[in-house]
Amino acid sequence: MNVELRHIHKHFGKVHANNDITLKIPSGSIQGILGENGAGKSTLMKILSGFIQADSGEIELDGKIVTITTPADAIRYGIGMLHQDPLDFPPLKVIDNFILGQPGGLFPRRRQAVKEFMDLCGHYGFKLNPEAYLETLTVGERQQLEIIRLLWLGAKVLILDEPTTGISALQKEKLFETLKVLAKENKTIIFVSHKLEDVEGLCDRVAVFQRGKLVGEVKPPYKTEELVQLMFGKAVSPGCREYTGLNDIAVKLENLSLEDARLQIKHVNLEIRRGEVIGLAGMEGSGQRLFLRALAGLQRPNTGRIVVDGVDMSGKNYHAFMKHGITYVPAARLEEGLIPGLSLMEHVVLSEEKPGFFIDTGSATAETNRKIDEYYIRGTAASRVEALSGGNQQRALLALLRSPLNLVLLEHPTRGLDIESAIWIWSKLKDRCRQCTSIVFISSDLEEILQYSDYILVFFGGKVSKPLEAATTSVARLGELIGGKGWEEHS
Repeated sequence: MNVELRHIHKHFGKVHANNDITLKIPSGSIQGILGENGAGKSTLMKILSGFIQADSGEIELDGKIVTITTPADAIRYGIGMLHQDPLDFPPLKVIDNFILGQPGGLFPRRRQAVKEFMDLCGHYGFKLNPEAYLETLTVGERQQLEIIRLLWLGAKVLILDEPTTGISALQKEKLFETLKVLAKENKTIIFVSHKLEDVEGLCDRVAVFQRGKLVGEVKPPYKTEELVQLMFGKAVSPGCREYTGLNDIAVKLENLSLEDARLQIKHVNLEIRRGEVIGLAGMEGSGQRLFLRALAGLQRPNTGRIVVDGVDMSGKNYHAFMKHGITYVPAARLEEGLIPGLSLMEHVVLSEEKPGFFIDTGSATAETNRKIDEYYIRGTAASRVEALSGGNQQRALLALLRSPLNLVLLEHPTRGLDIESAIWIWSKLKDRCRQCTSIVFISSDLEEILQYSDYILVFFGGKVSKPLEAATTSVARLGELIGGKGWEEHS
C-alpha cells in the first residue's frame, strides 16, 4: 500500500509537534523515520494510526484520500501500529491476546484462530505457544505476537515505534529479518527510531525530523555524519573516556548469593571504589536486575554480606540503604520511579527532607525551576510527570537525586533516548562520579557499556564474570560471554 501524508500540522498547546509534514512512502519499502526525542516522529505515526488527529492536512492511501479518527479506522484501512510498549494484557494467554480486536462479538472462533495463529508463526519462524501466559514472554516475543495479530487483522502497513528498545541483539536480528520478509511480501514498513545503526542497517530510505519539521530525506549509501547533522543541526561526540575512580572502597560484596524463582547467583565478591562506574551486561533475565536490586536493599541475599562504608547492610531494607547514600533509578519510569498525577514541583518536595509539616510553595517552585533549568527539562513546575516525554522523565529522575550519594544504581539509563540526550545524561552522571559517587548500571547497549564503564560484569544464567576492564574489552568479547562462550577463566 502506498502512503502519502500531505501538509500535516499538529499542535499541543504552544508546541508545534508536526509542522507542515509531507511524506511519500511507496508500497513494499522499509521507510525509516529518524529524529531526536521530541522531534515529532511518534506524533506523526499516531496521526496515521488513528490515535490522535491532525489539526490540518491529508492522508492518502493508494491514491485515495481517507479520514482516520480511531485505531479501528486505521485497521479497517490496513494500517497497524506496534508501540514501543506493546499494547497487550499480561494476565491473559497468548491466544486470547491474539484474538483481541477481531470481528465476531463475544464468541470468537477460537479453534480456527489457533490454527491461523500457528500458520502465521510457522510462516515467519516465530516460536510462540498459544496457551502460554503473556507474562512469560520476552519483549521480543511480545512484539512477534503483536506483528502477527496486526497481520491477521489485515494490516498492509506496519508502523513500528522504537521497536529495538529493550530487546536483545538476537531478538533485533530476528525482527529485522521478519521486516525484510514482510517488505518482500509488498507490506509497507514504517520504522521509527533515533538509533542510527538501526535505520542504516535496515531501511530503504530515511526521513529525518528535527523539532517538528521534516528536514531531509536520505537514501543509501548512508553517511552517519550526514544523518547526525540533519538530526541535531551539528556534530555530536560522546567525548573521551575518563576514569574517575579512587582507591577508597564505597561498597564491598563478600561471598554474596541471591535467588529468585528463575535463577541463582552464587558467591559474588566485588569491591566498588568511589567514583567508579561498573556496567552489567547480559541477556535479559540473566541476573543483572536481581543483582542491582540486592545492591539497593530491594532483594535480600541468601548468604554473604553487603558492606557500605564499613557497615554491614545485609538484610536491611531499601530505606536503610538510602540513609547510607544508595539510590535506585528504575527503567520503568512511571511505574516505579515517578508518581503519575503529581507535578514536577510535588516530586521535588517529596524528594527532599524538609523540616515541619508545611510546604513553602514559593520556595518549592523556585527550587523546581532551578532543576528544570539545570537539567534542561521541557516542562514547568506544574507539569504532571506523565505528560513529559521519556527523555524528560529520565532527566527529571536524575534531577530528583539527592547529594551527596555513595552509589547510584541505574536500569537502562538511556533506553529510548537519542544520541545527544544519552551523552548529556552521562555527562551529568560523570559529574556525580567526580564528586566520589559510584555508579552501577544495566544496559542492553554494549557500545554504551564499553564507552562509559570502568569495569564490566557479564551475567549468563546466574553466573557472574570477574570484572573486565572496559578499555581493553571488545563488543565481540562481551558477545561471546553473553552467549555462554569463554567462561572457563571465570569459573
